Amino acid sequence: MPEPDTHDDGAPEREGEGERRPMVRFERVVKRYGDHVVLDHLDFSVARGERVTLIGPSGSGKTTILRLLMTLERVTDGVIFVDEEPLTHVRRGGEWVPASERHLRARRRKIGMVFQHYNLFPNMTVLQNLIEAPVHVLGRSKEAATARARELLEMVGMEEKLDAHPSRLSGGQRQRVAIARALAMEPEVLLLDEVTSALDPEIVSDVLDVLRQIARTTDITMLIVTHEMRFARDVSHRVMMFDAGRIVEDGPPDKIFTDPDEDRTRRFLQAIVEG
Repeated sequence: MPEPDTHDDGAPEREGEGERRPMVRFERVVKRYGDHVVLDHLDFSVARGERVTLIGPSGSGKTTILRLLMTLERVTDGVIFVDEEPLTHVRRGGEWVPASERHLRARRRKIGMVFQHYNLFPNMTVLQNLIEAPVHVLGRSKEAATARARELLEMVGMEEKLDAHPSRLSGGQRQRVAIARALAMEPEVLLLDEVTSALDPEIVSDVLDVLRQIARTTDITMLIVTHEMRFARDVSHRVMMFDAGRIVEDGPPDKIFTDPDEDRTRRFLQAIVEG
């Protein structure tokens, strides 16, 4: 992954960002379960190389956005674009129709996700977890995949555990391996879904430091769902506040966290502080 020009704080240069094409775009996206509307005609875009944090109460639709991007869920209506190509639909006869599995696989290769509960293969070693998909999905040689896996494990501080199985690792160690595994697929978009919520408080900072390093040293596009507000402020270019499947407020972190325009945002942030 290329290293961008940076400010002193490590954030990618923002000048000229308006000229960047969207890496992710939601166009009138609806997600409904029966009569329950989770996402309500959602419109937003994320530029290539931009880091956007989604905040809001439980049930506001944040994780659903990530699951739609991973094609773990299907949209009820609307279209999602990744790198200007439709994600789950294709245009046919002037209408959008569901895409084939082959199309979905091609689009998914651009996206990596780190889940709350690691999702590592328990019967594989750390190294095997990292090379399995690059070899069998991307077609990398085992030697090339192993070399890259070693680099990534060194980056997340897990190079000494490459022969261990996940059951022998702490929660923080497993999450660092999960981050390395997502990066091993060379995604252009990285999705982070409450990656510290299942961790003991004393090891949360270790995982967040790894993610800060990725933010400093790469230009990968990130969509982040987190209740770690300090981390969100450190790494984000934009913060979007969600409630009831809609965007309540969208702006730079300094604005959102210190002087939000919307009372709903203020009340949510106050609840986080008091919690």
